[in-house]
Amino acid sequence: MKLIFASDIHGSAFYAQKVVDAFEAEKADKLILLGDLLYHGPRNDLPRNYAPKAVIPLLNGLKDKILAVRGNCDSEVDQMVLEFPILADYALLMLENGRTAYLTHGHTHNEANLPPLATGDILIHGHTHVQVMEDRGSYIFINPGSTSIPKENTCHSYMIYQNGVFTIKNIETAQEVKSFTL
Repeated sequence: MKLIFASDIHGSAFYAQKVVDAFEAEKADKLILLGDLLYHGPRNDLPRNYAPKAVIPLLNGLKDKILAVRGNCDSEVDQMVLEFPILADYALLMLENGRTAYLTHGHTHNEANLPPLATGDILIHGHTHVQVMEDRGSYIFINPGSTSIPKENTCHSYMIYQNGVFTIKNIETAQEVKSFTL
């Protein structure tokens, strides 16, 4: 099983295309979107090639391959144009090694407000636009960063999961930025 994770596209047609290209190049089985797909939000500058209407067909073209959770900038009006569910606040992903990954955007459940995690579980969220991969003792925290509006001097990024290894990659170059082995 090979998964690709992307977060915080924020309506950038340029970076949405990069996500689709990475999904195809990586030959991933599923695309996991961690929210904030179409709207840039009031706290963010407009991302490169801000064109939410152009993002819609790019993502809908992969509708049978996508698992998505709702970001703080996603709403019912976005769901009306997207052909895959986006309004779940979280999803649970059972990994082949017996661990559970709790997938959410990060605006509700995060390190300050943990969801119900068992020892060894993995919390994966976006929202902050900052890449993180850390063992926090009782759980593992991962943030793949933002595809379109990275913060704190991180690069535009996505993440791969395969064979017990999470790898954050630069979306421009596909070069590894960080990795974490379970």
